[in-house]
Formats: sequence, C-alpha cells, structure tokens
Amino acid sequence: QLQLVESGGGLVQPGGSLRLSCAASGLTLSAYTIGWFRQAPGKEREGVSCISGSNGVTYYADAVKGRFTISRDNAKNTVYLQMNSLKAEDTAVYYCARDRQLFRRCPLPWGDFGSWGQGTQVTVSS
Repeated sequence: QLQLVESGGGLVQPGGSLRLSCAASGLTLSAYTIGWFRQAPGKEREGVSCISGSNGVTYYADAVKGRFTISRDNAKNTVYLQMNSLKAEDTAVYYCARDRQLFRRCPLPWGDFGSWGQGTQVTVSS
C-alpha cells in the first residue's frame, strides 16, 4: 500500500547543493524508518542515510557524514535529504526505501529496507 516517489535530482557543480524528497502515499510515513540509497554506474547500491520512525535518530555513511542531512516533515508525509558540498563521486541515482517493520531505530541493516521508489538522478560535474 505504501508507495515512495523520489524527486529533486539534477545537474550541479562541485561544491553545490541539492535537496532530495521522498514522498509517501498510502500509509503514514512517520511510523516507518526510511533510508536513502544510491547507485553509481557499474557499482553496487550503497546505503547513504537513515532516519528512525520511533524517535528521529539518524545515521550517515562515512562518505557523506558532515555534508548530508536527513529529515522528515510528517505533515507532508515526506522525508528529505539535504546534500551540501557535493563531490563528483556523489554522482548516482538516489533511491529511498522503508524498513519492513514499524518504529525501529537507526542504524539498521540496509537489507531490511524495501518498497523502493523509482529513483532520481544526481550528477555532480563542472
């Protein structure tokens, strides 16, 4: 029943910023822990960030720590990923997904997430 739709990607210069959105429909998103993932050409999909559905605790992969910020707006049923100081290696398709159980806390095994969205392309280049 829960469907996720990513948006906000685009082309940005190194050092620039983007804000990605993960909009949910069908269920109340606040009850779920949500993860952001990315996949670059020729590479495996990797976990980027996580925000807990229970208490708002967040987690970041080392590659993005200090540059990315995950947040949620329960009134809009949306989770955001604010990306600052972007680097060329951040270029990828970005996806969001939900934990298969309710109200769990980050960090969680990335394999516990499902119900993937369609993804949004982020390209960092001069």
